[in-house]
Amino acid sequence: MQHYPAVYDLARAHVALEKVCASYERLGYSLLAVERKPDGAFVGQVGLLHWDDVDGREDVEVAYMLAPEYWGAGYATEAARACRDWAFAHLGVDRVVSFIVTENHSSIAVARRNGMRCLKRLDSNRFGKPIYVYGISRTQWRERAD
Repeated sequence: MQHYPAVYDLARAHVALEKVCASYERLGYSLLAVERKPDGAFVGQVGLLHWDDVDGREDVEVAYMLAPEYWGAGYATEAARACRDWAFAHLGVDRVVSFIVTENHSSIAVARRNGMRCLKRLDSNRFGKPIYVYGISRTQWRERAD
């Protein structure tokens, strides 16, 4: 949670988990646990989040947060790409985004490898820090060469 405004305490973690479960019930998607196949080690979480108020429109975000010991191994890119593809294949959205704290260069690199480009910077937002909105349109997704 290096780029979050604060690390979650146990109570906040429970609230976050309840939101994930509610999103699955209401929308059919949310965050997923990522495990390493050979040993089942928990790598982090990646998935889709629904937003209706960040960029003045409804959006589906590809979100990813991995444990530091798994950074740089390609897990975030692989999982984010699978989530992006699932969103376009199953949700009928016209774009998929990632909201990234401006100084999070590693997540920016993942978004770029995911075919996204920077659409704008938002300085006043609910995340507590300035963020970039990275995105890929359905047309760009169809034309991509991963």
